[in-house]
Amino acid sequence: MWGLRNYIKPYWKAAFLAPLFMVFEVLFDLLQPTFAARIVNQGVVNRDIQTIQHTGIIMVLVTILGLLAGVGCNIFASRASQNFGADIREALFTKVQTFSFENLDQFETGSLITRMTNDVVQVQNLLRIFLQSLIRTPGLLIGSIIMSLLLNLRLGLILMGTLLGLVVILVVLIRYSYPLFSNVQAKLDAVNSRLQENLAGIRVVKAFVRSDYETKQFEQANRDYSQTAIKAARVIAMNTPIVTFIINSCLVVILMYGGNLVWMKSVQVGDLVAFINYVAQVLSSLLMVSMLLVNISQSSVSAKRIQQILKTKPTIESDVNVKESSIPAKHVEFVSVGFSYGGTSNPEEMAISDVSFEACQGETIAIIGATGSGKTTLVQLLPRLYEVTSGSIQIDGKDIRNLPLLELRRSIGMVLQESFLFTGSIRENIAFGKSNATQEEIEAAAKIAQAHDFIAKLPNGYETKVGQKGVNLSGGQKQRLAIARALLVKPPILILDDSTSALDLGTEKRLRDSLINIMKESITILIAQKISSVIHAQKILVMEDGTIVESGTHQELMESCDVYQDIFKSQYGEKEECYVEQQSC
Repeated sequence: MWGLRNYIKPYWKAAFLAPLFMVFEVLFDLLQPTFAARIVNQGVVNRDIQTIQHTGIIMVLVTILGLLAGVGCNIFASRASQNFGADIREALFTKVQTFSFENLDQFETGSLITRMTNDVVQVQNLLRIFLQSLIRTPGLLIGSIIMSLLLNLRLGLILMGTLLGLVVILVVLIRYSYPLFSNVQAKLDAVNSRLQENLAGIRVVKAFVRSDYETKQFEQANRDYSQTAIKAARVIAMNTPIVTFIINSCLVVILMYGGNLVWMKSVQVGDLVAFINYVAQVLSSLLMVSMLLVNISQSSVSAKRIQQILKTKPTIESDVNVKESSIPAKHVEFVSVGFSYGGTSNPEEMAISDVSFEACQGETIAIIGATGSGKTTLVQLLPRLYEVTSGSIQIDGKDIRNLPLLELRRSIGMVLQESFLFTGSIRENIAFGKSNATQEEIEAAAKIAQAHDFIAKLPNGYETKVGQKGVNLSGGQKQRLAIARALLVKPPILILDDSTSALDLGTEKRLRDSLINIMKESITILIAQKISSVIHAQKILVMEDGTIVESGTHQELMESCDVYQDIFKSQYGEKEECYVEQQSC
């Protein structure tokens, strides 16, 4: 929790006022047994009705004042803790936005969700409890002990001995419970990950009739979490009964010994009544202390998990000394580029090895190869979604690591393999990269992407709401909207990562024809599985096992590259060769 103290500073007034109000509540609570003793000693014993009435009225007033002080404490404690939690959630979300793909690979989606929700709630509740108990718990505990010692030293020593034994027991319980709470949060991560994955792929699950299998998998994760949580709960459950048993045992001893002292007239009855009240307050304080210690043990795990995110340094950052400026991006060159997901230079673990090529404005570079050959990984290095392990990528003669990161990514329009759409209108999705775009600009981009016609047929046109991840649209429609989104920003570098796989040949041809003018003004890098999609490119790179095995035009590759020929034959066969070659003219 100490590492998150900066998030409390903006709310220091509320954090200060909460324990201040609690000071008054504690003082009022500590006065009550003294008034009770006065009623018994001076009022009941002496049959003084006036003393009983006056003291009773004072006790009522003190009780009301204590109530008001407690309410004030709760209001300010809640205000500080809720804002504290909200700021941490925002900080976590903002931090995740700065992560590179490599950082995101370190944390599962389910774990990130747990940290932003459950873990934040844990530390938020701890702060609220802490502000409410910061003064009350030690104040009542120490104050009650002092008052009890002042009333009777011998009875007070019995209470002190009991407290020392309780401290030892609480320390043992807390030390044993800490690793259990860590395991509970880890198991909750697993539950959230399984739930998130299932909901994201629910259509696949239903299509393959795997609901029973997924249910069993979730049941296993849920059972592991429940068993671990129950184990931790057992430790917490032992806490209150142990404290209550020991204090009540102490109370019995005090009553027996104190009753004997009263019988011997060494202690007044009222003082014994007051002493019992102070013991009850000690019991209440100890229960609060024990629960606070359990909460601290539990929340410290959550605090560490939160700080792990906040302290994680993005593996890719823009140089602060580099001034922001637009990037013309008229020339791109890959120079002996190598990459591995673990950052190792071991040749056996390299996903990309010794890749070199260049492209100029107006050129279309196509990349083709089998699944897993490294095509997508290669283009993700250009906008620095991942950092190259060896070699360099240069734009206009400058290493991209020396360019402003935001401007670098603004200069690249990227249509990812998965056409991800956000909940909102079609207009908002197309304008995602340029929120101030006019309707005319949005429609122009949609027309080029061959999306305008189907959008116009929808009941609300461009204001039609898109379901989560575009569930109410077909795969081809989602791809066209994703292409329109990239085209709207008019990037000097356009990356199309297998973005026409769901389009029919006619739509794909119209799209390709409409892109001709845009491609003249940009560098286009096209990844595709189909020969028909890359056949018109000025240069085709053939990838296999993370390296470029051959490059050239369609005609050149058909004559010299066995890998390309195999891809061609697998799609068209020998008889279709002449037809496809005619299409490229």
